[in-house]
Amino acid sequence: MAGVFEIAWAIGLKYSDGFSKPLAGALTLISMGVSVWFLAIAMKTIPVGTAYAVWTGIGAVGVAILGMVLFGESREILRVACLFLIIAGIIGLKLLA
Repeated sequence: MAGVFEIAWAIGLKYSDGFSKPLAGALTLISMGVSVWFLAIAMKTIPVGTAYAVWTGIGAVGVAILGMVLFGESREILRVACLFLIIAGIIGLKLLA
């Protein structure tokens, strides 16, 4: 859940247009807080390095995919391949935690 809210706040930053749109800005800030709260809960049972790496990895992959879908960002094959490498790293860290 921490990773999902990580994605939400990063996309929210784009929609808030530099926090010039109050509703989008408020939802972004709420998503930030919820994301960190879930991360803190995860760190009760997962090593800090693993928890943080998985959290940021989920966020990075999710935001990159949504950037492609919502904002027409590059879908270049090497970019997508790199996303798969991040996913492989997340899975590896989680399995070894």
